[in-house]
Amino acid sequence: MISIVIPTVRRPSLDDLLAALRPQVAAAPVPVEVITADDRAARRGPAAARNSGWRRARYPWIAFLDDDVLPPPDWLARLVTDLRQPPDVGGVQGRLTVPCDGERDDWAANTAGLERAAWATADMAYRRAALAEVGGFDERFPRAYREDADLAYRVQRAGWRLVVGERRTTHPVRREGPWVSLRTQRGNADDALLRRLHGPDWHRLLAAPAGRRRRHAAIVAAGATAIALAVVPARTARRLAGVGAAAWL
Repeated sequence: MISIVIPTVRRPSLDDLLAALRPQVAAAPVPVEVITADDRAARRGPAAARNSGWRRARYPWIAFLDDDVLPPPDWLARLVTDLRQPPDVGGVQGRLTVPCDGERDDWAANTAGLERAAWATADMAYRRAALAEVGGFDERFPRAYREDADLAYRVQRAGWRLVVGERRTTHPVRREGPWVSLRTQRGNADDALLRRLHGPDWHRLLAAPAGRRRRHAAIVAAGATAIALAVVPARTARRLAGVGAAAWL
């Protein structure tokens, strides 16, 4: 018995996801419910929306999907097989495929990284008992970033095992505007929160890749230097250029 929980702000991709799930749910060999956790009004973020969804769910397994993934026709059948686990297994991750052609901005690069990410909730199932034991997602994470790694670490620390299943899901790269790289930098605040919660070794503890803070800092420093070079005398400009070069090291 499975509850599928989809946090959403009602992007058009949700209709495609629900259309892909509908015939699979109708043919499922076990009871399945689909819960959409609408965050349009509250805007509290996907962590809070997922909590709202799984707490309303009826069944012992909660399968989280992002609202912009596309599960293949056999996804639910494979999920049922994936969830036949020993009682100490608290979560089973799906395998993600990200079709990403052409030049990659920060958003495309981050999305492509989901193929290698551990315990990404774009397709991740947890036992309801495991979620209840650790209190679900930490709602201090306001974005779809790091909240899944934090949850997985707390579930494992509580004594549950997490494993990777065999089901696969496609996660397309959404079209984003020209300011997406700047918006991506907001994730640096989530890295800082992880450090406060789990200490300086959080990358290793959570099996989470390093963030983009150093790169973003270097880009900002280089941009500031370029502006300064355009408006200050040559001698001062040469000194600033040296500072800017050091920022990239």
